[in-house]
Amino acid sequence: MKIDGKEVKMTEGYCVKCKKKVEIQDPVESKTKKGTKIAKGKCPNCGITVCRMGGIQEKAEMKKAA
Repeated sequence: MKIDGKEVKMTEGYCVKCKKKVEIQDPVESKTKKGTKIAKGKCPNCGITVCRMGGIQEKAEMKKAA
């Protein structure tokens, strides 16, 4: 997936309804009231809104975390 011309891996978030980590569908990066980055999208299984603190992870960031 490409966002702003950069290759991005699907962002994972925790679905509270399914009670497991899922890949967020159509992630959109935004900010909270306090200015913290979040990635917001839908759970592919149940369709509920899933959020992930820290924004959308890029491939390079994913490799560092592993």
